[in-house]
Amino acid sequence: MSPPLPPNYRFARLLASTASSAIVVLGLCGCQTAGMSDITGALGEKTEASRATEPRRDVGFYRDRFQANPKDTDAALQYGKALRAAGQRSQAVAVLEQASIAQPNNKALLGGYGRALVDNGNFQQAFDVLSRAHTPDDPDWRILSAQGTALDQLGRYDEARQYYASALKIAPEEPSVLSNLGLSYVLS
Repeated sequence: MSPPLPPNYRFARLLASTASSAIVVLGLCGCQTAGMSDITGALGEKTEASRATEPRRDVGFYRDRFQANPKDTDAALQYGKALRAAGQRSQAVAVLEQASIAQPNNKALLGGYGRALVDNGNFQQAFDVLSRAHTPDDPDWRILSAQGTALDQLGRYDEARQYYASALKIAPEEPSVLSNLGLSYVLS
């Protein structure tokens, strides 16, 4: 029986494993494969037209709901989410910015606004907004991970990894955080 591994060695192995997994995932993301719709008799597959109309339908539904009551936090969040899904990232930022101005202490709105800013490529602003979206006494691993993503995009890899480590303390072995951590090592 071999002696137990020191904690630093185990962490290094976890990071190396995560990084190599991220490289494999990146490689697979570049692959193009035929979907199930190419197989005769495939069931439950949506057509391209129906997939394209869902986000537009959601945008219309939540736009009406948001315009009826701009102070409705859930309507603003759902409208922003629908806009992001429809590829209208700058509009999502505008909607969530408007809502967060009206409710500057609403953590959920600030979190949604910060994530929309990351999607839109406004990384420094996203980091700043996300910093206001949680407090040390009420941390959110999703926000910490989004902050790490923003920092990675700003080239601040070591800082980003600290945020991923904090997120993993809250949500150990969370696949999305581990993936972000691995990609951070690949980027650097």
